[in-house]
Amino acid sequence: MKGIFSVLVENQAGVLSKTAGLFARRGYNIDSLAVGETENKEISNMTIVSTGDARVIDQIEKQLNKKIDVIKVRRLKELQSVCRELLMVKVSYNPTNRKDIMEICMIMGAKIAHVSTKSMIVELDSTPDAIESFIKIIQPYGIIELARTGVIALQKDEP
Repeated sequence: MKGIFSVLVENQAGVLSKTAGLFARRGYNIDSLAVGETENKEISNMTIVSTGDARVIDQIEKQLNKKIDVIKVRRLKELQSVCRELLMVKVSYNPTNRKDIMEICMIMGAKIAHVSTKSMIVELDSTPDAIESFIKIIQPYGIIELARTGVIALQKDEP
């Protein structure tokens, strides 16, 4: 089971370390972690993705709510949220496969951010599943370097 937590915290030094420490002390894995300021510079939003059974996910939520620096914890449901991630990948290319890579990028909605004589940097912002698919498709061409932001998410309003 996947748990997606949107955690509003005070924007202070050490809050990220304390939050990560909570997971480490209890042996919970963080699959993804993204942190950024909100519209209020005194508050940051952490989007934390973790996996475990229902008991573990409930326990994570309870432990997050106990933290002093935590203002609010919301557990987001994947189907009732908009989840996105940014991928940047440097791919090697040659004259014979360059067009294929460009076509894959066009089909998947990726953007070529930089081109050199032997490689290109491609960026894709999409769902985590689409990011995984893109990586699998582009892997045979030769991934030189890869960076992912981690998931950010917002809950959808009812229509």
